[in-house]
Amino acid sequence: MSSIAGAIAPIFMVIILGVVLRRVGFLPDNFVRPANNLVYWVGIPAMIFLAVAHTSFSAAFNPLVALATLLPVVIAMGMGLLAAKLMRLSAPETGTFTQSSFHGNVGYVGLAVAFYFLGDKGFAQASILAGFLILIQNFLAVEVLTAFQEHKPGRKWSNLIRPIALHPAILATLAGMIFSLSGIRVPEILERWLSIVKGMALPMALLIIGASLSPTRMKRGLRLALTSGCIKLILEPAAGLGLATLLGLAIDQYLPGFVTIATPTATFTYVMAVGMSGDPDQASAAISISTLLSGVTYTLWLGLLT
Repeated sequence: MSSIAGAIAPIFMVIILGVVLRRVGFLPDNFVRPANNLVYWVGIPAMIFLAVAHTSFSAAFNPLVALATLLPVVIAMGMGLLAAKLMRLSAPETGTFTQSSFHGNVGYVGLAVAFYFLGDKGFAQASILAGFLILIQNFLAVEVLTAFQEHKPGRKWSNLIRPIALHPAILATLAGMIFSLSGIRVPEILERWLSIVKGMALPMALLIIGASLSPTRMKRGLRLALTSGCIKLILEPAAGLGLATLLGLAIDQYLPGFVTIATPTATFTYVMAVGMSGDPDQASAAISISTLLSGVTYTLWLGLLT
């Protein structure tokens, strides 16, 4: 357990550093937003592309692991909808609460844990799964938020599909898969350039997460955030483990998938709540509380499994 804590704790210490630097004015809005765009569009995709391109896709991709990684997202969505109904939440609250229960921060937190805890091979496997996971999470989030909009605009499928299809992590995964499956080597100059660029990705991503946490909003939505956090951090990973066991997967086979679904609520849930008439304050509280709690849950889960 101590070795696991030693691997996980520094990740969340960088997040806490982001909180501190934001409060003392070192990470103002006019830095955080462009820095987030840089990590989102350049740094993380560079990491994913290189990891997938250098990995044998046929050896790294296991359909059963993918099934045990993706299906728990649907299960968590169902649990979120049921909990929202039992708590008699309004339509905007229901959409945001449900999304917070299954939409995980795969690109920043999940890949950071995979990189620092699982090593290069595990990170490559997690990166391939992350592409599929981000795809299904975003699709389901759009569907849930659209279903619970009080004033529903006319649906244009092109408007819903475009941001999912153009997600940089998905594009990076697909590009890496092309190189992996074709056997084409990444040109040396491109590889060196991407290796330099990817070095900034995870440290900057973790600082940005910390800078985005909101102690004030945490207090306002504490009850709902703790409930959605319980589904996201405990019940969804537990569902994944149950499926992995039923499918006969060994723990070491499933760890890359497990790490990607045991993530806290994605920061993008706030953006989607604002843009699709959800509950932004609740989304912000869910992000903040689940991110802080995930340092504990990751340590406990991985200590139990390894």
